[in-house]
Amino acid sequence: MGHNYAKPLTSGQKMERLLTRIPPSWAIRMERATGPALWRAMVHAPEAAEGAWSDAHQDPADALEDAWRRNRTVLA
Repeated sequence: MGHNYAKPLTSGQKMERLLTRIPPSWAIRMERATGPALWRAMVHAPEAAEGAWSDAHQDPADALEDAWRRNRTVLA
């Protein structure tokens, strides 16, 4: 009996999915630290001065997802 396991998304697929979920009017900022090459991201609504930064991640898509999860509560 075969199993149908979902393949994990690639970094590019995850980034594409996130960019379709974040409203176009929101600001997105990404930074890569020198040395360990870790990524951080921040997203915020236009009416907010600035959002919360994500933790440092090896994958830029993970950093963007972390930032989106921290700041999307503004929509609620």
